[in-house]
Amino acid sequence: MARINLLPWRAERRKAREREFYSMLGFAALGGVLLSALIWFYYDAQISGQTERNAFLTTEIEKVKAQNEEIKELDKKKDRLLARKKVIEELQANRSQMVHLFDSLVRTIPDGVALTNVKQDGDILTLEGRSQSNARVSAYMRNLESSGWMTNPDLSIIEAKSQDKAGQPAASSMDTKTLPYVFTLKVKLANPNEADKNGIAPGAVDPAAPGTAAPGMT
Repeated sequence: MARINLLPWRAERRKAREREFYSMLGFAALGGVLLSALIWFYYDAQISGQTERNAFLTTEIEKVKAQNEEIKELDKKKDRLLARKKVIEELQANRSQMVHLFDSLVRTIPDGVALTNVKQDGDILTLEGRSQSNARVSAYMRNLESSGWMTNPDLSIIEAKSQDKAGQPAASSMDTKTLPYVFTLKVKLANPNEADKNGIAPGAVDPAAPGTAAPGMT
């Protein structure tokens, strides 16, 4: 005998499909949430790592900046020390040069010539004095040229001045007022470490100059 199913099977089948659809939709939503969570955790870990690296780099940059400041301070100290060393070396060289210069000034002055003023402007020395005659000044210039410490003597002024007592010579030859000629000449200071161009040792005096004082006499 045949059986006839009178139950609403189509409705039951539709409900089963709906349950299946909603189950799949729930699983898909759960998978999406899990996937989103995984992606979020991944990027959060990346951001955290990058933040830590940035903090490390910032700290290292600050250290490098501090080291650069120390290097700058050391460079400044080095420059100050080098400048001080240069000044000391210049003072030492100038002191040696001045010793030789004054020695040469004494040794090169011939009889009948007296200096009244000495001025220095850089490497130019201006000598002012009085002389018995033009020949004495010429002899003095030759002595300066051959000294090795002064070169290029340039006579700028030489003129006769009246004596105090109508041309009567004074009793002492050291009295500059009795010397009738006033002169001004300039010389260039030579480097004490350089040899004299004419082959004459520093401090040498022109032997042909009349009345030249012997070395060592003041």
